Amino acid sequence: GTSHHPGENVGMGKDHTLFALIDGEVVFRKRRNNRSFVSVMPLVEEAEA
Repeated sequence: GTSHHPGENVGMGKDHTLFALIDGEVVFRKRRNNRSFVSVMPLVEEAEA
């Protein structure tokens, strides 16, 4: 199997390559059964005041 599984905004190729579907920050999380998931969170742009 694969050591990291696709999470939010992440796709997986035929060769188990993980790729981002959007620009953002990469986040690694452990979930049930101790599986590691990789997600990409959108960047939050700060409003100029």
